[in-house]
Amino acid sequence: MELEKFSYDNKIVKAFMIATVIFGLVGMLVGLTAAIQLVYPIFNFDTQYTTFGRIRPLHTNAIIFAFVGNAMFAGVYYSMQRLLKTRMFSDTLSWIHFWGWQLIIVAAAITLPLGMTTSKEYAELEWPIDIAITIIWVVFGWNMIGTIIKRRERHMYVAIWFYIATFVTVAVLHVVNSFEMPVTAFKSYSWYAGVQDALVQWWYGHNAVAFFLTTPFLGLMYYFLPKAANRPVYSYRLSIIHFWSLIFIYIWAGPHHLLYTSLPDWAQSLGVVFSIMLIAPSWGGMLNGLMTLRGAWDRVREDPVLKFMVVAITAYGMATLEGPLLSLKNVNAIAHFTDWIVAHVHVGGLGWNGFLIFAMLYWAVPRMWKTTLYSTKLANTHFWLGTLGIIFYALPMYVSGVVQSLMWKEFNAEGFLVYKNFLETTVQILPLHGLRAIGGAFYLTGAIIMTYNLIKTAYAGNFVANEEAEAAPLMKEYVAARNAGWHHRVLEHKPVLFTVLTLVAILIGGIIEMIPTFLIKSNVPTISSVKPYTPLELHGRDIYIREGCVNCHTQMVRPFRSETERYGEYSKAGEFVYDHPFLWGSKRTGPDLHRIGGKYSNSWHYNHMLAPDAVSTGSIMPAYPWLFEQIINKDQTPGKISALRTIGVPYAANYESQANNDLEKQAGEIAGTLKADGIEVPDDAEIIALIAYLQRLGQDIKGEKLAGQ
Repeated sequence: MELEKFSYDNKIVKAFMIATVIFGLVGMLVGLTAAIQLVYPIFNFDTQYTTFGRIRPLHTNAIIFAFVGNAMFAGVYYSMQRLLKTRMFSDTLSWIHFWGWQLIIVAAAITLPLGMTTSKEYAELEWPIDIAITIIWVVFGWNMIGTIIKRRERHMYVAIWFYIATFVTVAVLHVVNSFEMPVTAFKSYSWYAGVQDALVQWWYGHNAVAFFLTTPFLGLMYYFLPKAANRPVYSYRLSIIHFWSLIFIYIWAGPHHLLYTSLPDWAQSLGVVFSIMLIAPSWGGMLNGLMTLRGAWDRVREDPVLKFMVVAITAYGMATLEGPLLSLKNVNAIAHFTDWIVAHVHVGGLGWNGFLIFAMLYWAVPRMWKTTLYSTKLANTHFWLGTLGIIFYALPMYVSGVVQSLMWKEFNAEGFLVYKNFLETTVQILPLHGLRAIGGAFYLTGAIIMTYNLIKTAYAGNFVANEEAEAAPLMKEYVAARNAGWHHRVLEHKPVLFTVLTLVAILIGGIIEMIPTFLIKSNVPTISSVKPYTPLELHGRDIYIREGCVNCHTQMVRPFRSETERYGEYSKAGEFVYDHPFLWGSKRTGPDLHRIGGKYSNSWHYNHMLAPDAVSTGSIMPAYPWLFEQIINKDQTPGKISALRTIGVPYAANYESQANNDLEKQAGEIAGTLKADGIEVPDDAEIIALIAYLQRLGQDIKGEKLAGQ
């Protein structure tokens, strides 16, 4: 049989690798800055564009979508061509994908510091960028599926299965979670409200971790680990079980992020059950990876690539055991809203994703430039700096999380909270946050050393843009012979059927969890006293979202005595029916705010936003002086009212025409109370709107009988 000659496209891989390194360094630097801000607030730099609330989502988006995303695409484009014995389906689509993705990242880097955010974790980007993501993701999938169809290798290796699952599931997650009602070019409201929005968001948020940070990297592990170890994958059968059980179970686990919240108990329980079940397939993948190294452990001591891979797979195993354990209600009661979750996330991010990316780069770059790695010694230095960085990051955060939880929950012999003032906890853990920043600095230093090492490696070699290869064409009669009888390999020969079955597997859990929550009214019982926000409060809520306050403050009082004693009545599902988006938060750097309304005077809020440390000694919250200078954009009021009415908020017909009159009346009242306290401020200043919103929180149910809620 005559072999066909073709070439692999290394140029697109090179482009994605360069983007990976550049955005990785930027994302880590922003993360280090955010970590330092939580110890020294002066590093918020007194500008509205560099506060923790604005750069924290910049950090997460830069790491997830710019660093990890570009690395994923580099690995997929490199491995897929070689596994399928063909060039990518279309060079044009490859480059549209590359430049489109980089433009999305730049758009994120511009809009997030400007305060253009939906506030939904890992999905903060506004609606035009969401549309761009959808288009570019379709381009990626089109190119990938086209490549699979035109392959010369009939068998679809296990890595390809995970790439298919990634494409299909991320597409579904992104589209469903991104239903928004636009108000302006860069302002929208989530189509969903309150409890339903929370369920959709954490169905997305948990599975973004699963199908953007996990499944594609399992695919990369299955390709690069056997290559680096020069050993076959330990078990093909385990790969099959690992893949199908993982993608089916993972999609159900999202509600474990919402334990003890206003989410219906049945949904919380489903999340717990499937989270525990996740241990088996996750550890199946880990063991398949580690057992692939059988017979190659002597090389691990010498080869930095294998060192990075071993720690990456071990971190994956640790994170995927810890995640299900954190979903147990008794553990979650201790850990949720604390730094424990931060530690957990970064064991996965720094260890699993980061170290696997470093291993892939160290392995692939010398081969693409036809040379050897410039310095093994520098690579080993990077390994130890990175490992120390993870330890110095994670261990203090675990300790900090336990300290936070114990202090929040401690009662004295008389039955009173020992640490009623939230700031007492904040001050106690500052040294641990300092250690976390040191760990981040170690990790970033290692990445800088890697960058130097890879640049020197590239300069020592000659880049092969089009790597020549040859393979036999696909034979139809061979296909027919192999398809005799049922076996998993039959699926591996039918990419369209494989993709459809993958889609079915990931849809089942989401459908079963969401449909009852949306269609059965008793899941979100209403409270008659809960009314829509006034126009001024609505502007204040949007300012709260813009400033990223949800990154530090929750709005969810859980039914624990320690929380109801500190904050007030626990939160009810019916209180959030007009919240587009929900603002329950996932981390308490500051106290919960769901019952803050009426607790302090308007002048207290004014002074607290102007100089937090002067009002609350020891506060690490930045000041917000621009709120006293910038004015409310009343021109947007009618559009906001109209958009919210469209998605179900019961504003009266034509209320737009009088909304600003109501806004001005309420603003005048707040400005009047401030003036009585000796504070002169224009009644159209943004601080007035923010005070109105904060004073509204928790007020709707005061004195309301809540039987059955």
